[in-house]
Amino acid sequence: MLVIGLGRFGGHLALELVALGHEVLGVDVDPDTVQQFAPLLTKVIAADATRPEVLRQIGATEFNHVVVGIGDVEASILTTAELVALGVRDVWAKAVTDSHKRILEKVGAAHVVLPEHEMGRRIAHQVTGKIVDYIELGEGFALVETRVPKELWGRTLGESQVRARYGVTVVFVKPRGERFTYANPDSVLDQDCLVLVAGDIAAVEGFAELT
Repeated sequence: MLVIGLGRFGGHLALELVALGHEVLGVDVDPDTVQQFAPLLTKVIAADATRPEVLRQIGATEFNHVVVGIGDVEASILTTAELVALGVRDVWAKAVTDSHKRILEKVGAAHVVLPEHEMGRRIAHQVTGKIVDYIELGEGFALVETRVPKELWGRTLGESQVRARYGVTVVFVKPRGERFTYANPDSVLDQDCLVLVAGDIAAVEGFAELT
């Protein structure tokens, strides 16, 4: 895995990838940052990744996945564009604004994330107390962990007809004190249950508001 830009986003991502057992090559233009991460990642290089010859030298085309975590907008766009031009297919890029996101998509990034924006939305849903966890999956679709609405307490999933009535799909059920298990028609939706539901954002938010 290649991670370019070892700031707050790229640095934490690189460390998590290593923790998951992946070999990670980290690249950053700042020598001090490179020195900081040298003992933590598989390999770290101090280099200007906006230059195509540098990307060739570090073997960027040999990686299946490349993450561009550069905070500087111009450098981020240039690096992403050069990676795409070199034929790297799976480029993940961090954006800092909506306009930055649109440009990264236009130059060919396969995935663009707005970490601050997405985390802010996730926490906003949690603050209300209705949603335990919230993950927006894109294209108006979300996965939400929430409690069971009172009107469904004591019913099985088959009896409750959740999909037909609320337009969401219960994927997992977690009875109190137990682990999440795959939901099936016989799963009982008790008062203290947590459920993981998927569906359109408006539908899952509406379901959570019933709790």
